[in-house]
Amino acid sequence: MELADFVRAVFALALTLGLVGLAAVALRRFGPDALARFTPTRKERRLAIVESLVLDPARRLVVVSFDGQERLLLLGEGQMLPSAPAPRKPKPAA
Repeated sequence: MELADFVRAVFALALTLGLVGLAAVALRRFGPDALARFTPTRKERRLAIVESLVLDPARRLVVVSFDGQERLLLLGEGQMLPSAPAPRKPKPAA
């Protein structure tokens, strides 16, 4: 290996490490949420898990909220057993 090849390899390594260091400095400067600012904003999610309770290693109770409704689901053993919809709370008389 000639001296020119060795110098070229060292220069390529220094350039690569410099670019990695520059990316690290930019990430510290702009924060980890910098990429989130460039992504388009999505509308609010319709589905959310409100609460979860482990009954045993095979079964779990999950309260799921969607479109303003809450449902209680029993998950486990390769199946889902949905329950009846939760009754709505009556609106107080004004």
